[in-house]
Amino acid sequence: MEKFLHITPHSLALVLSRVCREDAEGPPSSPPAPAEVWEKLEHHTGYEVFASFKAVNMQHFWNKALTEALSEIFFLGWIDEHVLLIQSQEVHLEVLRNTWTRRTLKPPQGFHIKCIGG
Repeated sequence: MEKFLHITPHSLALVLSRVCREDAEGPPSSPPAPAEVWEKLEHHTGYEVFASFKAVNMQHFWNKALTEALSEIFFLGWIDEHVLLIQSQEVHLEVLRNTWTRRTLKPPQGFHIKCIGG
C-alpha cells in the first residue's frame, strides 16, 4: 500500500498555516501588520491565496529560475482552507521545492508554509 495519495501528475501541495497574533512581532498594542489585516478576512478563496503566493515570490527577480517557474505554475485547488494545490511541469515544481529547502520561498500573505508535498 502506498504512503501517499497521488492526486494528479505534475502537482505540488503547499501545506499552510495562518499567521497568528502570537507569531507577529511587537507588543499587542502595536497596530496590526498588513498580513494580520488580510488574515482577519472571514474567507479566502484558494485563487486569492495562490495569487498572493505568486505575487510575493515574483519579487525574487534575481532568481531567474524561480521567476520562470512561478510564471509557469497553475492553480489546481484549495483543500480545507490550508492546502494549496498547484500544477506545472516537473522542472518548475523542483525549483519551488529547492527554493523552499533553501528558505527563500515565501508564503502567501497571512500564512506560513508548514511543508511541501508532491
